[in-house]
Amino acid sequence: MDNILPIVYLLILLALLSGTGVVIFRQIFKTRRVENALSRLQKKLTKEKGTAQEYYELGSIYLDKKVYTQAISLFQKALKAAEEEGEENIGRIYNGLGYAYFAQEQFDIAIRQYKEAIKHEPKYVTALNNLGHAYERKKLVAQALQAYEQALEAEPNNTTAKRRAESLRKRVVVPSA
Repeated sequence: MDNILPIVYLLILLALLSGTGVVIFRQIFKTRRVENALSRLQKKLTKEKGTAQEYYELGSIYLDKKVYTQAISLFQKALKAAEEEGEENIGRIYNGLGYAYFAQEQFDIAIRQYKEAIKHEPKYVTALNNLGHAYERKKLVAQALQAYEQALEAEPNNTTAKRRAESLRKRVVVPSA
């Protein structure tokens, strides 16, 4: 019995180390993939004009890296390229642009971008949730609730919209007749 306990501890330690190793290697490969995409897109877009998708991808990478000014510039280039290409699904570009402005606490501009995204894709739940969040940050509770309710109409099981709408309903004062 005394010989089994150290073996059990050793197996548990080995399992924990293996799990940690897997997580670390996955993170390394993910980071490497992102850095390769960043390098490839930067090289290409400095030499030639890119597509809306390429500008969007690079802008998204800059968003992840919290380099918002460059992300905004790239999303604006993506919008221009999308117009030239006749791209119809530009809601995600406007949403990315809105997120970059939101991250810089420029909520009014972010709201405009989210609304533009929704104008192009009325059931774009991510943009609706983001719009609701921007309204919340501006303390516009009724508008935030309306955005979350629109998100729930488009996707009834949206957990973010459900949670936020429920919280906001408690705060909205219903005028008495």
